[in-house]
Amino acid sequence: MNKAELIDAMAAEAKMTKSDAKKALDAFIDATSKALKKGDRVALVGFGSFGVAKRAARKGRNPQTGKEIKIAAKKVVKFKAGSELAKKVK
Repeated sequence: MNKAELIDAMAAEAKMTKSDAKKALDAFIDATSKALKKGDRVALVGFGSFGVAKRAARKGRNPQTGKEIKIAAKKVVKFKAGSELAKKVK
């Protein structure tokens, strides 16, 4: 499912216009992004939680040459599914 399909599904489920559904989805993405950038955790009970984790610097290999390279440390977004979502997917 891509963003346009998600907007269509949200509009149909909530009985709202596609325009309003797009605004709601964009607002959710924006608010979540800002919270994660600050280092906060975003938890939606039953659905799951988004958080930021630090990935340490490490050594890797270039698969074409086999030469060792350094991979810089960085922050990554993690998602952990909630129990209700996990049950629905099962």
